[in-house]
Amino acid sequence: MADFRKVKLNSILGHVEKILREQTQQNDHLILGLSGGIDSVVLLKILVTLSAKMHFSLSAIYVNHGISFNADRWEIFCQDLCKFHNVPITVTRVKINQNLGASLEAAARELRYQVFEKLEADYILLAQHLDDQAETLFLQLLRGAGLRGLRAMPLVRVQAGKLKNGTLNFGPPILRPLLEVSKNEIENFAQKNKLNWITDESNGDISFDRNFLRHKIFPLLAERFPSYRTNFFRASRHVAEASSLLDELARIDEQSCIHFGKLQIEGLRTLELSRATNLLRFTFSRQGMVLPSTAKLRDILQQLLSSGQSTRLNIIFGNTQVRCFRGSVYINLVSPLPKSNWQFSWRGEERVMIQEIGGEISLVPQQGAGISLQKLKENQILIRSRSGGEYFQPDCKRPRRSLKNLLREASLPPWEREMLPILLSGKNLVWVPGIGVDCNFQATPGEPGLVVKWLINSS
Repeated sequence: MADFRKVKLNSILGHVEKILREQTQQNDHLILGLSGGIDSVVLLKILVTLSAKMHFSLSAIYVNHGISFNADRWEIFCQDLCKFHNVPITVTRVKINQNLGASLEAAARELRYQVFEKLEADYILLAQHLDDQAETLFLQLLRGAGLRGLRAMPLVRVQAGKLKNGTLNFGPPILRPLLEVSKNEIENFAQKNKLNWITDESNGDISFDRNFLRHKIFPLLAERFPSYRTNFFRASRHVAEASSLLDELARIDEQSCIHFGKLQIEGLRTLELSRATNLLRFTFSRQGMVLPSTAKLRDILQQLLSSGQSTRLNIIFGNTQVRCFRGSVYINLVSPLPKSNWQFSWRGEERVMIQEIGGEISLVPQQGAGISLQKLKENQILIRSRSGGEYFQPDCKRPRRSLKNLLREASLPPWEREMLPILLSGKNLVWVPGIGVDCNFQATPGEPGLVVKWLINSS
């Protein structure tokens, strides 16, 4: 449980130091998300002061959304401020593509986090504070959020993992060292230290929900309940504990419901409805998917529970796709349909990106394994999509068979079969992902070979 004692003006720096000592290590690289506003300017001042004492490296990033006509001026302000403090800064410009139903604020926030996920650092530091936490919790209540939403903002947030080159990679965690510090205390610190900052003109626009709460609702709340900020924070921590217990319950349930990395419908049927719903929600969240509404989640669960072995279920919500195959549940990001026909020649590259189907092929030389390089290079080498009618012989003791039947027997879902690349030497089909190398092209012991792997990227 967090320490709710008031952080006094002269202890804000000490409070941040305490958080950093608990969460970071010596020589860590910290990146500050700098906006030029008072909160991030104060945090920059504190971090510069602590960096020499605690021996961490510090840099900053400014994300220019281009929303305000002052955005370029703020970018220059942040660059000048970092130059004054001798802190390296990176500027990233993004273009907001506002999704239907998403607020401008939400769209901008999503883009920022996409930028943060790609950074190389030990932590990304954000200057969100106690008042921000209260606003977030209140907004989630008004939206009817569940426990995950009512946890509001954690001190440390682990960013969603992305599959790249066959490995699940996580962006640097988000750390919020000012989360127990009030806005008033931040303002007092800035004034005492004679700091300069910029003010976003949109902060006074009460057409934004957060600004409406900030300027209209919370001042009234403070008159009657002056400790509402810390009480809200305490409530969010209690909710976080309850949410963690539900996650632990989901981990227990998945032991009997997940086989070979896939959620099994038969396993879901053995659970009470509330536990099955909790497990499905946990599965979505762990894969970094945007959670569906409660009604949509129940609808997805009901369709899963009522599906049979031959049911071709395909549910899409937001950017997420839920499908079934042979009793297993497949949850993926929605991918655009590939071009029906594509091909290109291989000229010795170790990695070949295939944008058409969202993945890449790695080709690594290895003695006595994979494809015989000598036989492979006897003809033009092509990587292309399936066109139908291909035949393949992975085992010379068994007859050549249609690729269609081999893929079906390999238990690959139909949509994955349609997306597979194949490798040919002239007209000879040499390699198929998940099936292997044609027996006539397999490298013999001691012979130069080429090990080929198909890696699907999810991003």
